[in-house]
Amino acid sequence: MESIGANLEEMKRQPLADDHVAALREIAAEKSYTAGEMVVEVGDAMDRFVYVLDGEIEIVNPYTDERWIESSLGPTQFMGEIAFLNAGTFTIPMRAAKDTITLEAPREDMLQLMSDIPELSDHVITVFSARRRRQFEDHRSSIKLIGAEQDAKVQEVASFLSRNRIPFQSYSMDGDCEETVRLCDLSEKKPSVIFAKDHVVEAPTPRKVAQLIGLDLDIDDDLDVDVLIVGGGPAGIAAAVYCGAEGLCALVIEDVAIGGQAGTSSRIENYMGFPTGISGADLTYRGQIQAMKFGTRFAMPRRVEALEKREDGSFCATLDAGQIICAKAVLVATGVQYRKLPLEGREDFEGAGVFYAATDMESRFCHKKPVAIIGGGNSAGQAAMYLSRSAKHVHLLIRGDSLAESMSSYLRDRLEADPAITIHYNTQVSCLHGDNWLERIDLQTPNGSETMDCGGLFIMVGAAPNTDWLSGLVDLDEKGFVKTGDAAGNGSPYQTSAEGIFAVGDVRAGSVKRVASGVGEGSVVVSAIWSHVNRENDAV
Repeated sequence: MESIGANLEEMKRQPLADDHVAALREIAAEKSYTAGEMVVEVGDAMDRFVYVLDGEIEIVNPYTDERWIESSLGPTQFMGEIAFLNAGTFTIPMRAAKDTITLEAPREDMLQLMSDIPELSDHVITVFSARRRRQFEDHRSSIKLIGAEQDAKVQEVASFLSRNRIPFQSYSMDGDCEETVRLCDLSEKKPSVIFAKDHVVEAPTPRKVAQLIGLDLDIDDDLDVDVLIVGGGPAGIAAAVYCGAEGLCALVIEDVAIGGQAGTSSRIENYMGFPTGISGADLTYRGQIQAMKFGTRFAMPRRVEALEKREDGSFCATLDAGQIICAKAVLVATGVQYRKLPLEGREDFEGAGVFYAATDMESRFCHKKPVAIIGGGNSAGQAAMYLSRSAKHVHLLIRGDSLAESMSSYLRDRLEADPAITIHYNTQVSCLHGDNWLERIDLQTPNGSETMDCGGLFIMVGAAPNTDWLSGLVDLDEKGFVKTGDAAGNGSPYQTSAEGIFAVGDVRAGSVKRVASGVGEGSVVVSAIWSHVNRENDAV
């Protein structure tokens, strides 16, 4: 199955071309470091591109100050990973292992140079992506999570980091290895999020961690962009790529993680170009990298609370923390979210056995336990196949007497053939039980009531559109989906009833709920957005 980035160990080391180094010299300045001097610390902004002319830069373990890995950066190599594109921060400190001379270029100037020289951009992004993959797979980062299996808040941070492909390492409170004991001492033996050896995050939330790693952009009240894209699923990311490619200044606001519901799919096999399949998170992450390459920015986890239209025809969005972003055009790509079913005891077990996504993080918490999935669509089917690898057994609970018509045929066949999966038709959950973690669920079946052992319940049913924030500016259908095209009294297929507001993907009334269609709509709508923005510019 396809995954993010190349394998760093298998990549052949390739120096920058001489003419690329010459171009870099035009925007960079030389800097010297003495042996043992820190080049970057944990939390430092990735505000410069560092190219090594002479000497050696090593990776440092942020908790012991020792050299972390054997390999280091030498002449013709450069520092950084993919977070450089979105103005992230370093989570791994680096220092000069010997006297070192570097070329250092301001980030904005380097991004412009990469835009001007595609071959340079390809080289740098390939290396950056491979490094992120290696860091993510090796869990190499200053970010340490303690007791995620015992604390819903820490678990929420773990899920946020995992879904956004941010490297971190998770430890059990019960571990007895030297590193676990040291980290538990730092956290006073409480479930915690540790950013660095002297920084335990108080009352941790995804947003607090996002601010530390530069993922939540420091947005000023007077920020103006050409296009505000609300939602970071396949449709929103596709639009982000094409907006950037067309020279539009775009910002993507996402309230959970890049990928939306598609990002929780463990394996997508029917998306063209990936015959061995690809996870939804990896597919959308690649799109995010493409968009950042063209200059589109991302801010998360942020939520748009309200939208207002100004007299000049532009729009101002109010974010959850009160900041305001104004744009000439707004693209609604917020998709849908699973409904929180009115199950007795549900709230007590959210984050403690009740989940709305089936990623690697959730599967760890349910390892060797029986799990149940409510839902009959593609997402539920993919979750069942994925969880069957690690769970004791998977029970797929279907309210009706058949799987959803929207489920792909290949998935139906696999579910029915897999001995690790049992499909229960005409079955509903009525109540949840357990102490600190979900242990059992009550079912209503054709044969009456029964109780089933269950260490994880995945709710993937009743998707509802995210449209409350539109503040009545656009017409919605009876289910809350956004009307576009003829249904909105507009000839453009993705134009809403309000000029300058467009909608694509699952949130759009009448859309086909597939990743490919979302990507297609997000790509095509940019032509209409570009025309609208340019009309607005001409009118000024």
